[in-house]
Amino acid sequence: MIRLPRVWVQPAGLSRHMDEMFNELFTDWPEAASFGRTDIYEKDGTLLFETEMPGVKREDINIRVEEGHLIISGETKREEKIEEQNFFRMGRRYGKFQRSFPLPEEAGDPRKIEAKFQDGILKVSVPLSHSLREKDKPVQIAVG
Repeated sequence: MIRLPRVWVQPAGLSRHMDEMFNELFTDWPEAASFGRTDIYEKDGTLLFETEMPGVKREDINIRVEEGHLIISGETKREEKIEEQNFFRMGRRYGKFQRSFPLPEEAGDPRKIEAKFQDGILKVSVPLSHSLREKDKPVQIAVG
């Protein structure tokens, strides 16, 4: 009888094992420098981006619009230099980060974009020329 490792028998264990494997694989990539999770939604004629940015200082964040994309970039810095050989595990990432979000055609004047940073959350408001929901209205089909 062939005995499978316990991780292969239990689906939850397999999922956790694969997550750990991929996390280890990508940990040392400079491009993987931290960028928080982002919620994007529309409210009152404004497209809102809310991004988690724990440990980032306001002055280390840059926001710009380029070729129809909202680009958020910056850098996270370690306050104190610690030699790598003293670490048991390096779970936090430091360095440059950048994320680009395509803007819809309805995005208004880029000079009217506003941003607020509070408690590790970056909120960017992009005014829209008209609601994105207007596109979702059904078109009536005439008979005959």
